[in-house]
Amino acid sequence: MSAGNIFLWVIIPYIAIAIFIGGHVWRYRYDKFGWTTRSSQLYERRLLRIGSPLFHFGILLVILGHIGGILIPESATKSIGISEHAYHAAAVTLGAISGTMTIVGMAILIYRRRTTGPVFSATTTNDKIMYVILAATIALGLGTTVLGNVAGHAHDYRLDVAPYFRSVFYFHPDGNLMVAAPIGFELHVLSAWVLFAFWPFSRLVHVFSAPVGYLTRPYIVYRSREPRPAERGWESSALPAAGSHHLVQGRGGQGAGP
Repeated sequence: MSAGNIFLWVIIPYIAIAIFIGGHVWRYRYDKFGWTTRSSQLYERRLLRIGSPLFHFGILLVILGHIGGILIPESATKSIGISEHAYHAAAVTLGAISGTMTIVGMAILIYRRRTTGPVFSATTTNDKIMYVILAATIALGLGTTVLGNVAGHAHDYRLDVAPYFRSVFYFHPDGNLMVAAPIGFELHVLSAWVLFAFWPFSRLVHVFSAPVGYLTRPYIVYRSREPRPAERGWESSALPAAGSHHLVQGRGGQGAGP
């Protein structure tokens, strides 16, 4: 394998993985307040209500499909009675649906971001770079898999691309597998490594966020500034007298307030 191929298929992957892991650790330690999607729902909701579910559910299916296609070898599916024809038919069908959902959803979100003044004003250069890399990665993946099958030139990525990724994860990279793959798959894989390296420094970090801390967050005690009215004869004498403060307990976070 040439020095150029070693750089592309051995060095770049481990650089991207190191940046992906180290970048998330750095971001979490030093930029917790920036670990957010910077929601723009306040500015526009109609397009967001359509584009956001399409994009998020689509990209989730794309990720699950890639995980299954990479980690599950051909021998495993054959051992449980799934033929290669059936596997690829299902993979192409689900890939076409999830990929189309993702691209349509992203197109709506980009159109919304470009045409809604306050949303566009809040769009950073970082966001624009993220959209370009993400769109390129998804488009290349959809083009190589779906269009190749439609054109009758389907390539079995389970023979080279998937084993290559497993070899990287096993710390025994075999770049020759990628050298044998079509150029479309090579570009898709390279764009994916670039996306992984850029991921920790973009709004994509919110993928790893979940409000689990809310369940164990202690209560916050709020004291009302409003004096209570004078006690009436039919009210319990156990209530605080007029002018005293009363306590309201609420769990911190969204929804709690004075």
